[in-house]
Amino acid sequence: MFTTRPELAGTHGMVASTHWLASAAGMAVLEDGGNAFDAAVAAGFVLQVVEPHLNGPGGEVPALFATADDPRPRALCGQGPAPAGATIAHYRDELGLDLVPGTGFLATTVPGAWDGWLLLLRDHGTKTLRDVLKYAIGYARSGFPVVARINTTVDTVREMFVEHWPTSAQLWLSDGAPPVAGSVFKNPALADTWERLLAEGEAAGAGREAQIDAARRAWSQGFVAEAVEKFVRTPHRDNSGRDHAGVLTAQDMAEFEASFEAPLTVDLPGDWTLAKFGIWTQGPALAQQLRILEGLTDQINYTDGIADADTVHVAVEAAKLAFADREAWYGDSADPDVFADLVSRDYAATRRALIGERASLDLRPGAPGGRNAVLPAHVAEGRGVDGSKDTGAAGIGEPTVAPSGESRGDTVHVDVVDRWGNMISATPSGGWLQSSPTIPELGFCLGSRAQMFWLDRGLPNSLAPGKRPRITLTPSLALRGGVPTLAFGTPGGDQQDQWQLCFWLAHVHAGLNLQEAIDSPAWHSAAFPSSFYPRGWEPGRVVAESRLGAERLAELSRRGHDVLDAGPWELGRLSAVSRDPESGLLRAAANPRGNQGYAVGR
Repeated sequence: MFTTRPELAGTHGMVASTHWLASAAGMAVLEDGGNAFDAAVAAGFVLQVVEPHLNGPGGEVPALFATADDPRPRALCGQGPAPAGATIAHYRDELGLDLVPGTGFLATTVPGAWDGWLLLLRDHGTKTLRDVLKYAIGYARSGFPVVARINTTVDTVREMFVEHWPTSAQLWLSDGAPPVAGSVFKNPALADTWERLLAEGEAAGAGREAQIDAARRAWSQGFVAEAVEKFVRTPHRDNSGRDHAGVLTAQDMAEFEASFEAPLTVDLPGDWTLAKFGIWTQGPALAQQLRILEGLTDQINYTDGIADADTVHVAVEAAKLAFADREAWYGDSADPDVFADLVSRDYAATRRALIGERASLDLRPGAPGGRNAVLPAHVAEGRGVDGSKDTGAAGIGEPTVAPSGESRGDTVHVDVVDRWGNMISATPSGGWLQSSPTIPELGFCLGSRAQMFWLDRGLPNSLAPGKRPRITLTPSLALRGGVPTLAFGTPGGDQQDQWQLCFWLAHVHAGLNLQEAIDSPAWHSAAFPSSFYPRGWEPGRVVAESRLGAERLAELSRRGHDVLDAGPWELGRLSAVSRDPESGLLRAAANPRGNQGYAVGR
């Protein structure tokens, strides 16, 4: 099979991410004697600078990792919860909202990325904060090359910036125009913020851990939290079409700390174990899809690296069933015991029996453990069907691939493995430049992850203070024979666990190498409600890359799928790293789509 670039192989270390500068920074840390966690933190901060339309310092970071000393996978939760003032009574009853807006201050959760990255560095890294943060500070201070999608994104929201978000206009517009692709862009205010955090951390003394903890406090209990609370008190326009003040306070930030938790794991054929984030996230959807497909392996076939129509059909139908369950059962208020039922082989068999020769146009949540499904009113009443679009000038929710196929960007991703066997997969996101107005003295804006909550009471994913939104961010870690072997993931909102399914089928079932599996034509379904405002969906819609071939696309249409040809190279921004448990050989690959992602290593 033709690949756009080689699968990398080596013995020292591998970094794969959605931007070449982040991958290079991570590799520089590995070359300087750092481990995979040091490298991931350095790359993560660089991504906040060089892909500001996709993530930022005010966002969040979930990561899955395993250490060389302990093969058991762990989850880093750098996702902040809803603030104390984020209640359904306030949003629905006092403000008259049916959905949490996709932009602005009401969509803000407590920023979690800073504390998450620093917790990982403190407990599992070896470098000082200055060692890993200097790369991002350098790009913010001295400038970085603007990729084309930054220009496109800023141009899309230019009117909102000029009319309603003047601080964002001051940062991102020059004489009313967005940064030109290929030009050098600087964000000195952000560099100043990081330098001040470093200085306050280093003032704590010579100890590495003490400095990191002091820098965490400088963020959550110091000048950053103070600036955030002051700024969000002033109402600004969001995509509800009205001006709203936020509810996030310095106290909310002071009370949050990132944490480690046990991920959910599921055993799979071939002696594989897949680790994903828990039921409060989208993560279990990949495990559900794979469990359903266990009994359909005779219909999973590839020719010259391309899935046949049977493969795409059963994969899409499995995705519909898994994501219908997501709507009914996933969330931070979910029954903690529901996951075991959702991924049981008996339950998978009942779901598998629903897959027929033709595409289903119904949203069909199941009854795991005999529970009765309850859907949000927005979904149960069919609102958002046919992919209703956002009329607000600031865009629709997360900047990702729309149900109808047009690209609005993605979030970011990074995978690292080192020569000792440490391995990590992280999908940072949130706080992108178009999510809320820029806080001028800090040089960044806040995230909009609270839009994923429902304003119905009593659901697993209902808005409530202290609860985490049901994020779509879903890194993956896989073990074989109990040994950490594969880390992978992609940006893409609701599509993340579908594009990862494409990768898994190509790599594990079809035997393609990492780069071949990433390059293999991808697809996804839009036949379930989006996690992002205004929560549109299109029953029957399948978005597929044209490289699947006209005959396969025609066969999918014949089976009742509403097929949209997205073009030859449009879907997914996957990256992956792996380690052979026997030889210790390391491998890596990254997505060619969009001309940004790169893997590096030796």
